Amino acid sequence: MEILQWLFIAGILSALLLSVFFSLRSRRASEPRLRGLYAARMNICMGIMLLLMAGIQMIMFTGDTVRVIVGSLFLLLGLFNLFAGLRNHKHYSALKS
Repeated sequence: MEILQWLFIAGILSALLLSVFFSLRSRRASEPRLRGLYAARMNICMGIMLLLMAGIQMIMFTGDTVRVIVGSLFLLLGLFNLFAGLRNHKHYSALKS
């Protein structure tokens, strides 16, 4: 169980670092296509991070009502960010330079 917890933490930290990296790149990009691609990648990383946080809330701890509600909110927000990021990435990837 402890190994699973460390895997979740490592995944959250790597997704957090990638989110910050793509956020900075999207803000500094001058071309709109690249700005959209980096923002989409940031959304994908944030979605994965929120899903991992929901996984920690649901799996690691006992079934307290507040934890279940917070975990469910993280799950819904993570799925929405992941879906929106994948959709936007597909859209901006299809655009020509």
